[in-house]
Amino acid sequence: MPETPSPSSAGDALESAISAVSGTASEATGFWASAGDVGFILLGFLIVLSIVVFVHEMGHFLVARLNRVRVETFSIGFGPELGGFTDRHGTRWSLSAIPMGGYVRFFGDEDATSATADKEALREMTDAEKAVCFQYKSVMQRFAIVAAGPLANFVLAIAIFWGVFMVWGQLRPEARIAEVVDGMPAQAAGLRAGDLIVSVDGHDVEARQDVQRTVMLAGDRAVKVTVKRDGALLDYDVPVTAVMRGDALDNKVKIGQIGIIFTPGSEADRVRLGPVEALGEGFAQTGALVVDTFRFVGQMITGYRSTEELRGPITIARMSGKALEQGTLGFLMFVALLSANLGLINLLPIPMLDGGHLVFYTWEALRGRPLSDRVQEWMLRFGLAAVLTLMVYATFNDIVPQWLDKVKGL
Repeated sequence: MPETPSPSSAGDALESAISAVSGTASEATGFWASAGDVGFILLGFLIVLSIVVFVHEMGHFLVARLNRVRVETFSIGFGPELGGFTDRHGTRWSLSAIPMGGYVRFFGDEDATSATADKEALREMTDAEKAVCFQYKSVMQRFAIVAAGPLANFVLAIAIFWGVFMVWGQLRPEARIAEVVDGMPAQAAGLRAGDLIVSVDGHDVEARQDVQRTVMLAGDRAVKVTVKRDGALLDYDVPVTAVMRGDALDNKVKIGQIGIIFTPGSEADRVRLGPVEALGEGFAQTGALVVDTFRFVGQMITGYRSTEELRGPITIARMSGKALEQGTLGFLMFVALLSANLGLINLLPIPMLDGGHLVFYTWEALRGRPLSDRVQEWMLRFGLAAVLTLMVYATFNDIVPQWLDKVKGL
């Protein structure tokens, strides 16, 4: 199953993830301005991408082997092979020249997509060959093999958060308001300095980043803020004001603000979690990344957020370099972020992605027969065109706005 890195808005996502462990975004990204070396950025990109793609393809590989499917090729990258080896099971493990994804190719596949097969060759297979051919496996086995790639990415993200929260701990500074900004919605709604925010939109607040995450992606609506003041719980409907600001990479993104400043946090707010609680937080953080991504895409669809905020591989590469420069913690958190993002994007019901294959198999399971070859072929062509168009547009957004800013500065 071929995989490529997904386009991403990415700008604030790493800040949000790191803040759960390291404090505020400004504290966590203090060294980022110096990460301009192209070689360092490329190194970070290659390392991060290799990890998330390897884990994704390993998910496909392991479940395929579990179902006795012969895997002919396991490749990191596309194009000509730079090097590799063949194991005792006949699988060729390859490092290829174009580091923009990877794939596993099963016995019986006509190409690396696992979407097409030589029908004549399939009919002429012996019983022994059919027993190890992906195309001859049951629909549920094929479904499991395809779904295992995205699932492996989610497992990696959860595992990273789990380890980080046990080793580094989690900062949980209380969401106590130090200052209400004049003229902003929080002041007009009635919030005051000293208020402790205990919930937003009905969701309990354990730390200030819970408030920040909800408000930033709230859109053009009011949020219900519950505060504790002098022992009493008070509810306020606070409109969210949208502002454009530069993220960690100076990309312009729209975020929500209500106009409050929190009291400073400290190391006393750090909590090192036990294995069970850390695992629960790992699931929670991964789930929050998924929800935030859906919310972000939904705001693009409704027109609240400009599609110009969509970013592609160049932004991912720049963030990889910055994460690598940040050190072990920043690097791990970015790997978790990108892994969860890759898993989610690959579950979208678009032909050429894993999600598209899962739709085909669901149809086959419900109707008792697969879609016709002609229909699948046209849908795969559409999916390929859609993915390529999205990648080109996202890459355009990576390059053109910054180029225009430089031109304006001349």
